[in-house]
Amino acid sequence: MERASGSMKHRASLRDIAAETGVSIATVSRVLNDHVNVAPRTRDLVLQALERRKQDTRQRTVYVRCPYVLTDYFGLIVSSVAETLKLHGVRLLLDAGESAQHTEALRGLPGQEDVHGAILILPPEEGDELVALAQAGFPFVVVDPRTPPPPDIASVSAAHSSGARAVADHLISLGHRDIAVIAGPSEWLAGDARLAGHRSALAQAGVLLTPDRLRCIEPTTAEGRRAALELLAPQPRPTAVVCFSDKVAVGTMQAARSLGLKVPQDLSVVGFDDIDLSEATDPPLTTVRQPLQEMGSIAVTQLMRMLDGHRPEALHIELATSLVVRESTASA
Repeated sequence: MERASGSMKHRASLRDIAAETGVSIATVSRVLNDHVNVAPRTRDLVLQALERRKQDTRQRTVYVRCPYVLTDYFGLIVSSVAETLKLHGVRLLLDAGESAQHTEALRGLPGQEDVHGAILILPPEEGDELVALAQAGFPFVVVDPRTPPPPDIASVSAAHSSGARAVADHLISLGHRDIAVIAGPSEWLAGDARLAGHRSALAQAGVLLTPDRLRCIEPTTAEGRRAALELLAPQPRPTAVVCFSDKVAVGTMQAARSLGLKVPQDLSVVGFDDIDLSEATDPPLTTVRQPLQEMGSIAVTQLMRMLDGHRPEALHIELATSLVVRESTASA
């Protein structure tokens, strides 16, 4: 396997050098193998490109900012970023933990000569700060943007709206019509997009999401439990609850249990993210799988294109989600 991996990386390097110099892959190969039938000017062109690439690889450091505790959600993204950067021979400078939310880290990045690019995971900064960073000529990619990213800023996220539609469609197919939603913060891109997806699917089935069936919260287990108690205590209670995240869903299941309700016999519960926790609940949680590792690796690929002087293949990439049906949902 080691040999095959090295061969693939070698072919990728040949393609990169060929694209940069405008010569064929075969010509690059002949230069590398010191064949005589290559024009001196072409040989110099290829050798200079190779040397630039070696120097860039030696010098490159990417700043990765994740201003949150590295749980199984953020940890998967950061691990994928780290592994992909290592494949490119790039050093990683990690700034993680909630204390990073209170630093003005972005303003100083353009002046750091030893940092060449950045990957910002769910950045808390306003859009104008990201625009200022881009206008300073500093290359970066946003992963899982908190707010809609400005037009010229590269971002990678999951398809929140379609994932939320799949959840609502699943419950509707099981006969549920009285469905409550515990949504995320309304000012978050993910919270707004998922809520829009839920509303759209419910409306298509002729179901109106009324204010008494909706709560917008910070996505924690404790807040999920509190919101679920508010939704489930009055009669008639909903037959299903859609949750912003798996952690919120765990809080909802705790609330249901405290009220003597069984999941899914009395109440169907759905999460979002498909973190490890979702398989450890009792019963295992129906949820939406986010491609967290793919988000990290694609962000690195986009950033490497920028560091090589190319435009990203697409500025705003949305990766498909998938519904994972387990045992926390049943017929109404």
